[in-house]
Amino acid sequence: MEKRNLLKLCLMLCLCVTQPAAGAMRYSLSGSGWKFGQARLDSRYPATVPGVVHTDLMANGIIADPYHGLNERNVQWIDKEDWVYETSFTPSDSLLRCDNIELVFEGLDTYADVFLNEEKIMAADNMFRIWRTDVRHYIKKGVNTLKVLFHSPIKIDMPKWESLPYQYRASNDQSENGGVFDRKLSVFARKAGYHYGWDWGPRLVTSGIWRDVYLDGWSDACIRNVHVRQLEVTKKKAVISNVVEIEASAEIKNAVISVKDKSSGRILTSGRHTLSKGLNKIALDFSIRNPRLWWCNGLGKPELYTFTTTVSCGDSVALSHDERVGLRSVRIVTDPDAEGHMQFYFVLNGVPVFAKGTNYIPQDNFLPSVTDERYARTLHDATAANMNMIRIWGGGIYENDVFYDLCDELGLMVWQDFMFACSMYPATGKWLENMKSEARDNIRRLRNHPSVVIWCGGNECLDAWYNWGWKGKQEKVNPEHAQEIEEQMNRQYFEALPEMMAEHDPDSFYWPSSPFSGKGKGSDGLNGDRHYYGVWQRKHPVAQYNQEKSHFFSEYGVQSFPEYSTVLRFAPDTTQHRLESDVMMWHQRGGNHANGLIAWYLENEYRKPANFREMLYLNQVFQGDAMRTAIEAHRRNMPYCMGSLLWQHDDCWPVASWSTRDYYGKWKAAHYMVRRAFENVIVSSEITSDSIHVYTVSDLVKGQSGNLSITLYSLDGNKLWERETAVTVPANTSAIVWSGNLKSILGDAERDKVVFNLHLSTKDYTHEGNFYLCRQSEIKFPKADVSYEVTPVVDGYSIALRSTNFVRALCLSVDGGDEHFDDNYFDLIPGKSKTCTVKTTLSPDEFKSKLNITTCN
Repeated sequence: MEKRNLLKLCLMLCLCVTQPAAGAMRYSLSGSGWKFGQARLDSRYPATVPGVVHTDLMANGIIADPYHGLNERNVQWIDKEDWVYETSFTPSDSLLRCDNIELVFEGLDTYADVFLNEEKIMAADNMFRIWRTDVRHYIKKGVNTLKVLFHSPIKIDMPKWESLPYQYRASNDQSENGGVFDRKLSVFARKAGYHYGWDWGPRLVTSGIWRDVYLDGWSDACIRNVHVRQLEVTKKKAVISNVVEIEASAEIKNAVISVKDKSSGRILTSGRHTLSKGLNKIALDFSIRNPRLWWCNGLGKPELYTFTTTVSCGDSVALSHDERVGLRSVRIVTDPDAEGHMQFYFVLNGVPVFAKGTNYIPQDNFLPSVTDERYARTLHDATAANMNMIRIWGGGIYENDVFYDLCDELGLMVWQDFMFACSMYPATGKWLENMKSEARDNIRRLRNHPSVVIWCGGNECLDAWYNWGWKGKQEKVNPEHAQEIEEQMNRQYFEALPEMMAEHDPDSFYWPSSPFSGKGKGSDGLNGDRHYYGVWQRKHPVAQYNQEKSHFFSEYGVQSFPEYSTVLRFAPDTTQHRLESDVMMWHQRGGNHANGLIAWYLENEYRKPANFREMLYLNQVFQGDAMRTAIEAHRRNMPYCMGSLLWQHDDCWPVASWSTRDYYGKWKAAHYMVRRAFENVIVSSEITSDSIHVYTVSDLVKGQSGNLSITLYSLDGNKLWERETAVTVPANTSAIVWSGNLKSILGDAERDKVVFNLHLSTKDYTHEGNFYLCRQSEIKFPKADVSYEVTPVVDGYSIALRSTNFVRALCLSVDGGDEHFDDNYFDLIPGKSKTCTVKTTLSPDEFKSKLNITTCN
């Protein structure tokens, strides 16, 4: 009798199994079958889910594109309204046969009440959480109605602001642009901070079903989660504990739970278990000899395994769940250095890694607009620039699964912030419990990704309190309130978040904030990681990057506008093509201060631009030179410095910002220059007193022999001095490989009329760089003498360029087009040819007529 019942039970388990949810039958409710409208009105319009109110209003022609011109000003009414989304659906008979039916929203933005067949079944208050509720007793055969009422985040949070005796600071909340005066409401909502505005982003406070919604049906049991814990990983052995969580409606005896390697079919571990009613957590331990390791970009292949966990009875597979993982060991070293300061660097599979990378913000203010193709392009652009790390900044979102999947595949290490940035938060009561649930959901969702190598409490919140004067200002107003805010801050970053990490991902590293130098103080530049903006905010010269030291630079950067073709997209009226015009100012969220900094740096380090287009070009060259200078300085300072993450990788709308790629994915000058500076092996120089020192920098685990060529050119094309020497490039460090007396090398040559060219070649790598002996503004570049030849190739053209004199920062562009050149913003060495390619559908005559060449000369 027991055997027959067990077989029946197994058949029932199989009945409702369709991936992706192990043991669940999934019925999607996403798509175009929705309608939406203002809650206080009767009108309803077609809507798309996932989506947000703004995109649905645009699709119905009710508002214009907020990214165009000054249109953002005209849509600030949207976040003061309540909105309703409605749909109807007819569940399948097979779904209705399941004993358990759950409604799942992967993302509700943000304050929402959910009604099924007019019954309220859920209330949501956190954009970052997964909302799941049992609807078995509400759902019916035939047509069902589903309604989501989104409450205005402004109306919900305004009373919270007004009820407090003090205010929580939020430095980038553009409340004035939103018509709510000085009321910084962003801190109360568990919602993406950048939606309320930032110094590179618009204020567009969205509402909507922003991720997928579906029904999951299951009977008797389902796999809720699998945590692949990597207890020990070396080249010889990986010790794994595969922790599976199974929810059962009743006791199940003699269930066989197995784990196999999906690609080979090899069973890694298997055993019989009794499942109790409720949630069961079972650890299945196994080891793999000589595992294929996951490496970051530049150090090796990011090998991936897929482990399949199955729950079966007899010969029937009842439940099955796949988990893709990469086997690797990650250690973050924070031991004191020789001077007693806290180090900060990553060790991957036993190899100290210099982190080369960038900071990432969400790619759009309207998050469902970001397609998988945009994710792929954005992350491939990071690895194409020789990056091995990307930091998900704390004012955005915990990214979509596709982001982490791509990072796993590309070997991009992910620095994952919790979603807190540049603000103080009411970390107490319901808000704190809500935050802990948010942390739990996202830790559990992301913990198996090999790319996620660090979790960080947030961005600049501790630094703002201790270093930006926030604490002192609050203490002057009311010391007790200051103490209360600090206690909440400590509870958030030093108690609640570490507790969630210890409970749900105890094997991963947690860092309280970025930057962080120790509890109870702001960043000091000597301990831990550092954000440096002296170049930019404090008008330090670009050369100051060569003097600044840190164990790890997790942020630094300068602004540039996007190129002309992008400006035309949001400002087609050429009368607006002035820095101080209404449209250009609206797409410069740093305001007059930022534009003043751009003008100051161009005039002091380059030249005063003759016109608008020259300003855009020189601004990009300035940004690229600054990023290259910083990166080379950081890398020359290996192994004291072991990280260089520039700010920032991308934009969320067309704007002047610190990004190296604009909103449309076009590479700025900086991205090309960063790619060269981040190559695995580079040659770089440093001037000290009257000497020149040439460094090699290598990220490789093995040393290499090579040849170094150092040439001094006059800018009009004459070779004034040359030296060739054999060098050894040490592994995974920086080293001076040649030094010389600058005065003897120069002779009678003037510093403002020469350029040094360095060329390093090894068996596997070639790197070339040019450096100057004074600021660009002091250099007398001759008129460019560029000749070129265009040759058709597959899908485009090859352009061979040559010059008899030195040409600085040559830029290729196509009038009215978005063509991407495989190299750009490069120097031309006298007499040496440079070839690059471009993909385009233009005819040869059209391409030649529209091709532009711009240089600093």
